[in-house]
Amino acid sequence: MSHSTADTRTPAVTPAPASGSSGTRRAPQPSTSGPRRGPDLTHWLFLLPTLIAFTLAIALPAVMGIFFSFTNSVGYGDWDFVGLANYRLMLTDPAILWSFGFTLGFAAVTVVVTNIIAFLLAVGLTSQIRARITMRTIFVIPMVVSPIIIAFVFQFLFARSLPAAAQTVGFGPLESSILADADLAWISIVIVTAWQAIPGTMLIYIAGLVAIPDDVYEASALDGASPWKQLLKITVPLMSGYILINVILTFKNFLNAYDIIVGLTDGGPGTATRSVAMTIFSGFTDGDYAYQMATATIFFLITLAIALIQLRLMRRKEK
Repeated sequence: MSHSTADTRTPAVTPAPASGSSGTRRAPQPSTSGPRRGPDLTHWLFLLPTLIAFTLAIALPAVMGIFFSFTNSVGYGDWDFVGLANYRLMLTDPAILWSFGFTLGFAAVTVVVTNIIAFLLAVGLTSQIRARITMRTIFVIPMVVSPIIIAFVFQFLFARSLPAAAQTVGFGPLESSILADADLAWISIVIVTAWQAIPGTMLIYIAGLVAIPDDVYEASALDGASPWKQLLKITVPLMSGYILINVILTFKNFLNAYDIIVGLTDGGPGTATRSVAMTIFSGFTDGDYAYQMATATIFFLITLAIALIQLRLMRRKEK
């Protein structure tokens, strides 16, 4: 007896047509070859306010200052060209040369003090200690206080509180204010400037330290490296890029020292602590506008040369 059997075979699946064959085709993709388009109008509209502000606030005054450095202008009224007379006089002026020497020396010393203390604090605040987050917050407080306010507070401490305390314990060298001593006044400026700059420098070091893998320290500990050797042989080399960045930033900022010096010593005693920035600013009130514009031009060239050297060092470090 015959039985009819239903066909249970799976129907064949027709394959999709290949690219380029008959059937549905992909929409053509836009070509990525050819010259790239430059910034469109929207980019320029966003960039234009910044360009205008930079030109009016920085570029134009700088060009005008360089121009007037070749004149005898007092900042207003008539003027005449005097050529390089201001520059020749400046290069033989003891007050100008002293201000350059003081500014460069003060900046170099403060850079060393700031970076050493900031680095050690960053190492301590990234170690396994209690309340390190709270301590980080406390240490960054000087960064948010106005430098002129800091200067006035320390001026009171150096002029009154510290001498009074020294007289109480009989410590002779500090019984008189160091702000009145031409040989010691610069130390107070270094202390206050470093105190205000350490927090920002420390934050950069903390960012670098937390980026170092813990495996590196664990492996060195297994090899018997002490914490001191880990600091010198691992931490410092791996942090060299951050150290270079901080040295560049702090040195650039300290070259423009003004408000802290004004609040502490006002450039005194005499002109012992007068920075280049203070000397240049005095030209606006003492009738030496063109002369101090020549000082500003030379100072700009020195700063530019230092910046180029630092930039070259940074690029060599990256390679």
